[in-house]
Amino acid sequence: MSNFNPSRRQFLKMAVIAGVTVYLAPLYSRAYAALFENKILQSPNWDPHDKRIRFRIDAQSKVMGKKVFARDIRAKDLPYWPQQQAHAFVLRVTQADSLFDGIDLSLLGDDLQPDRLVTAEDLIRDGLAFPEFYGPDMLLPSGKTPAYLGQAVAILIYHDFARFRFAKDKLKFHNEVVRYGKRTGPLERDPWGSFRYVRVGGATPNDDDIFSSLKDSPIFPMATKKHLPVWPVGQEGGALDAQGMFYAANIADQLQNAPQDWFVLSRRYTTQSIDTAALEPDNANGWYDAGTQSLHLVIPTQSPQEVAENLPKMLSQSLPTVKNVFLHPCYTVGYGSKDHFNFPYYGAVAALYGDGFPVRLANDRFEQFQTSLKRHAFDMDYTIAVDRQSGLFKTMRAEMVCNGGGRSNFTPSVAMVGATAAQSIYYFPNSDLSSVGIASRAIDAGSARGYGTLQSMAATEMMVDEIAAELKLDPIELRLRNVLKSGMKNTQGAIPAGAIRADEVLNKAAVHPIWLKRQQNKHEYEQKHPGKRYGVGFGCVQKDFGTGAETSFARVELSESGKITLYHSGAENGHRYVDISVGYLCAMAGKAG
Repeated sequence: MSNFNPSRRQFLKMAVIAGVTVYLAPLYSRAYAALFENKILQSPNWDPHDKRIRFRIDAQSKVMGKKVFARDIRAKDLPYWPQQQAHAFVLRVTQADSLFDGIDLSLLGDDLQPDRLVTAEDLIRDGLAFPEFYGPDMLLPSGKTPAYLGQAVAILIYHDFARFRFAKDKLKFHNEVVRYGKRTGPLERDPWGSFRYVRVGGATPNDDDIFSSLKDSPIFPMATKKHLPVWPVGQEGGALDAQGMFYAANIADQLQNAPQDWFVLSRRYTTQSIDTAALEPDNANGWYDAGTQSLHLVIPTQSPQEVAENLPKMLSQSLPTVKNVFLHPCYTVGYGSKDHFNFPYYGAVAALYGDGFPVRLANDRFEQFQTSLKRHAFDMDYTIAVDRQSGLFKTMRAEMVCNGGGRSNFTPSVAMVGATAAQSIYYFPNSDLSSVGIASRAIDAGSARGYGTLQSMAATEMMVDEIAAELKLDPIELRLRNVLKSGMKNTQGAIPAGAIRADEVLNKAAVHPIWLKRQQNKHEYEQKHPGKRYGVGFGCVQKDFGTGAETSFARVELSESGKITLYHSGAENGHRYVDISVGYLCAMAGKAG
C-alpha cells in the first residue's frame, strides 16, 4: 500500500482482528500503477492553451468497454483461485406483515435444486451473524415476522452457471416460493434515533447565544411512547434539556402569536424513498480455501475499511474456521449506496458454503432496486418567520420524520444531519429543529449522496422562494439579506470553520444575464412557442462532509527537480475527483505535473 507508514501498534491492530489475519489488496499502490501501464487509466492530458484537461482519466477505457469493475471479475481472472466459477442468488420476502413459514422449491423440480441451500438455521448452527451495525437476522428464521420488505431468507448456491440461470428464472416473480403463516401486521419498533436543536441568539449575530446546542446541550428524548419520542418538560432555569424545551416552547408561542410586522409561512414537504441508481449493482465474488483456512473476497465498496474491520469479527468464532481474510476492494459507483452496506457479508457467507468453489453473488437490476440502500424518505413540517419591512429572517421551526426502513444503518446520523443542515445558507437568530429517524418495513436507507441535506435544504429553498414572492422581493436579494457570513453562528450555535463564500455566489448570480433577462426571455419564448413554458429558478445551498465530523486532506509537494506531486484522501468514484484536482493544480502551476 503506497504511502502507508503506520506505527507497530496500528499495524498489528489493522493486520490481526479478532484473531483473523487481514490482507487488504486495493487498487491503489502497485496495482493502481499497473492500470496506468495497461492503459485502462491514463494520466491527465493538460491543454495549456485552453487550460483544461483534454479527457478524463478513464475516458478511453470507458467508451471502449475496457473499464473493469468488481462485477466483471470471475474466478478465472484471479491467480491461484480454482477456475470453476459457482453462482448464487438470494430469496427475499415480499411481505412484512405475516410470519415467515419457510420456502417451497418445488417449482425447480429435481434437476434444478441447489447444490447448497443456506438458511438461518445453518448460520445459527455455524455461529455466523451480521456485525452489530447491521442488526439481527442476516437470514430470517422461520416463525418470525420480517422486519422489512426484501429481507433475505435463503441463499441458493449452484456449482454451474446453466442450472443457476434456469433456477433463478424459474423462481423470479413467484411469490409462492416464500411461504407465510399467521398475519401479525408490520413490526412496531422505537425510532432509530431522535434529535432536537434549539437556539436563541443574542441581540446581534456577534453576541453570545442565550441558549444553543453548542453552548448548552442538544436535546434528546426522555422516553418513547407509542414508538414516538417524548421530549423533556420545559423549565426555565432547570436542567439543560429542560431549559432548551422552555425556549422551544417560547419559539412556538411566538410563531403562533407573531407581531403584525412579521410574515409567518408554514408548509409541509415530503420526499420519496429513492434508489441511488448506481450503475454497478451490488455484487461479491468469494472463495474459501479450506486447506489454508483463508477467505478471499472481491467486492465493490465505498467503505473497505469497515469490511476489513468487521468481517474478521464476524468470522472469528464461525465454522468453518477462518484464519486469513484476503480482501480485494474495487473502485465503484455507489453514490453512498455501497458505503456500509451489508452485501459483502452475504458474499462472504456464500463463499463459506461454496464447497470449495469460488461463489459469485450478484444482483441483477431488479434485485438492486429491491434491496439496495435507498435515500431516506422525509416528512417535514416547516415554519419560517420574516420581518416584512427588512426582509430579515427571524425564526425557523422544523419537525422532520426520516424513514430509516428495516435496519438502522446510518439513519441516526442522517436524521441529525438533515436537521442541522436545514438552515441551508441562511442566518436565523432563533430556531427549533427536531428530527426523528423511524423504523419501518421499508427497504433499508443509508448514506446516499447528500446525506439527509438534499431533503431538508430543498424544502428550505422552496420556502425562501415563496417568501420572496409574498414580500415582492427578488429571490436572490432576499437570500443576500439573510446569507450566513463568515463568523456568524449556525443553528447549533457553532461558527463554521473557514471562509463562507455563499454571498459571493449570490452576487455573481444576481448579475448574470440569464437571471436579469428571465422575464424578457420568458415572454419572448412563450410568444414563439405557444403551449410551452419557460422559467428560470434559483437555489443556493452548502453542504459539509458526511456527518460534519469528516473533512478532506491534501498536500502538494514540490521537489528540487521541479516535480509537483499531489496527495489527497478522496476516492475516484466516477465523479472526476482526480481530473478536477489535477486540473486545478495544473492551472495554478501553468503546466502538467
